[in-house]
Amino acid sequence: MRIGELAAVVGVTTRAVRHYHHLGLLPEPERRANGYREYGLRHAVVLARIRRLTELGLGLAEVRDVLADDAGKDLVEVLTELDEDLARQEAALRERRARLRILLDAEGGVPAEGPVSPELAALFAGTSHLSDSPMAVKDREIIAFLETAMPTEDRERMVASVGEALGSPGAVARAAEAYALLDALTGAEPGDPRVEEAAVALAGCIPPGLFPEAGELDPDDGFLRAFYDDLAPAQAEAVRRTLRILAAERR
Repeated sequence: MRIGELAAVVGVTTRAVRHYHHLGLLPEPERRANGYREYGLRHAVVLARIRRLTELGLGLAEVRDVLADDAGKDLVEVLTELDEDLARQEAALRERRARLRILLDAEGGVPAEGPVSPELAALFAGTSHLSDSPMAVKDREIIAFLETAMPTEDRERMVASVGEALGSPGAVARAAEAYALLDALTGAEPGDPRVEEAAVALAGCIPPGLFPEAGELDPDDGFLRAFYDDLAPAQAEAVRRTLRILAAERR
């Protein structure tokens, strides 16, 4: 058989056959006097086995181990490990689908900042009226970002703290007032007297659990500097003063 005939018989491409030759998975036949390679039944058997193993999900390095005479693992061991790996992937997919279903079925639908955790989605749904505030929209975007970027323990603490901050009508009203004060600073200068009022109002909305250590409140942190650049100068100054107020309270 020529290479094209071999590939057609087994159901692979000639490019795949050449790749398997290159990797040493499939022995190359000797060339005949006319310069063509002539493949035999043994080549077809090995190539078919390579195809079956790769369709099961084995990587080519694992296929090489199975085919090698001095393989460190026999086929049963390799397939058992593959089955265990697929079981883990299956469980992970079930968990992801369950989380997606919670988001899709949530009252209020998927938030604009989504996908986020079901817990955060529920908090956003309960305060959707605050999204009329440009500053509130920025805040939600940052919270969604932090939920993605934080380690699991810190993420859970943050979501719980946000829930605490917005856990009552009075707390939501205070947040709305703080956002309104910050929105009013859009065209103001950092020295505007309203900056201090906005900072005090914002500090009153942030629960202690969100920043338990004073060291976490560095106003000149690299991420915060990027956050400030996205704000009007007076708004950025209000946030800086808020963090200083919180840091002083934690000492």
